[in-house]
Amino acid sequence: MKPHFLPLAAALVLLGGQPPIWAEDAAPEAAAPADGATSSTKNADAEFDMSVEVGGAPMYASKTIIENAATSKDHTRFVADAETSGLAGTLAESGPFTVFAPVNRAFLNLPKATADALLKPENAAALKAVVAYHVLAGKFSAADFVAAIRKGEGKATFRTLEGEDLTIVQDGRRLQIIDARGDRAIVTISDVNQKNGVIHVIDTVLLPKS
Repeated sequence: MKPHFLPLAAALVLLGGQPPIWAEDAAPEAAAPADGATSSTKNADAEFDMSVEVGGAPMYASKTIIENAATSKDHTRFVADAETSGLAGTLAESGPFTVFAPVNRAFLNLPKATADALLKPENAAALKAVVAYHVLAGKFSAADFVAAIRKGEGKATFRTLEGEDLTIVQDGRRLQIIDARGDRAIVTISDVNQKNGVIHVIDTVLLPKS
């Protein structure tokens, strides 16, 4: 399966040895009731809206990818790179998008030369390409990936907004994402639904070949 996506133009594996990490009993901050609504009703609505907790923050299906990611303490580097590259605005648009969001510690595992180079102003195009390589046009759930892998007899290929492909395979109960250089990322939290798509948290930074 190889979905057809629009080119980058204006913009940027799941279940495995153990089940995905889901937060439990996260309590959103109470909101003042609107006219005609009780406080308990508003709190119930907020709890229903929250899909999961990521990086110590509740993720709300009524908010955009960039709004939710910006509250996660585990994704400050990814959000900063999205903002620096100019792609944060894209991830706030209607989409939908599927984002593989690497945690902060994943960036620490990059070769130092690569990590340092991505932060230099003269390499803004390379940074934009890396961020875009973590984004698919369209909303794809864990179940969608599993179905695509089965249809592809063990693997599925998806075109990123950067223009190169990612390969997704299943290893036990986990999904792994293989980048253009052959490195693998594991999805640690899947199906974090957003107003404009879905986030899958990963433990490794994906790098395009170019």
